[in-house]
Amino acid sequence: MAIRHYLAMTASEMRACRHFPENTAWMACHLSPYGAGLSAMPKTLKPGSLLILDDCTPIYRHDPALILEELQNCVQELALWGVLLDFQRPGYPGEQALAKTLTEGLRCPVAVSELYAGETDGAVFLAPTPLTVPLKKALAPWKEREIWLDTSLGGEEISLSPNGAAARLTSQRESPETGHSDEALHCHYQIRTEKEKAVFTLWRTREDLDALLHEAETWGVKTAVGLYQELK
Repeated sequence: MAIRHYLAMTASEMRACRHFPENTAWMACHLSPYGAGLSAMPKTLKPGSLLILDDCTPIYRHDPALILEELQNCVQELALWGVLLDFQRPGYPGEQALAKTLTEGLRCPVAVSELYAGETDGAVFLAPTPLTVPLKKALAPWKEREIWLDTSLGGEEISLSPNGAAARLTSQRESPETGHSDEALHCHYQIRTEKEKAVFTLWRTREDLDALLHEAETWGVKTAVGLYQELK
């Protein structure tokens, strides 16, 4: 498969790991809660790795120029392949400005979450493809952009009752052991009935994910990022 598939690891997972995946991503880096720069920068990584910057600490008085310098130094010193800006707090003008500074200034491949990708020129990092939506349709709004896929293995449960429909996201641990396969949506599904309610459960297996990535490759996707704890 031509898609470069990174597996994101925490610092503790890296310390405990004896056999690292081919493409490793460091997912511990975040905006400093004490200063203007970054915290939890990696000290060492395998050349060609990916660094993930999240926004678990809300942006406040952080300095985009300082953060750019810290990241660029890290990219050069550790020979990293790229940087993913996994910003998941919507509506922060400071994060939009930071994303723009980093996508324009870093001298390596950079992607930013779709929440902040609209005003940047970098690649767009899409949330996991909804299990009820064909991949081509999910990619369509960003077809003119380079796309990175989130390959977290979650699921979805849809309940139908006289009161209407309700949906919730489920974790990999909640996925049933058996079900029917849908080759078009690259997922499995199960239907059960309860008192005055029908429940549709959809989830992806590793085989479903592989099929999804093969299709994504035909649409020009070249990079994906998943969780080591799910996909190891």
